[in-house]
Amino acid sequence: MNNTIEYKGYWGSIEFSEEDGKFFGRVLGIRSLLSYEGTNARELLDDFHGTIDDYLALCKEDGTKPEVPYKGSFNVRFKNKENHRRAAIYAINHNQSLNSFVEEAVEEKLARA
Repeated sequence: MNNTIEYKGYWGSIEFSEEDGKFFGRVLGIRSLLSYEGTNARELLDDFHGTIDDYLALCKEDGTKPEVPYKGSFNVRFKNKENHRRAAIYAINHNQSLNSFVEEAVEEKLARA
């Protein structure tokens, strides 16, 4: 089972509340808190689509740019300082930036997934 849905370039989570007997989720990768729910899969999808459509319409009405999910930048914090040091030195020794090293490592990991 996939725990995400996509519509118009926006991704949303899928969760289930046993207590309420409802599916629910939130739009991922943006700062605005956009949520949706439904008692079944069809209702959840319809509410997700409606939430995105309403968000885009509100942005247009207000003259603001909608947030772009996963725009390509994020901060990385290493729990282990030694890994940070080793990655930086590796990147330097291979004539690349730390950013390109991290991107390459992520690409390799995802290729195996």
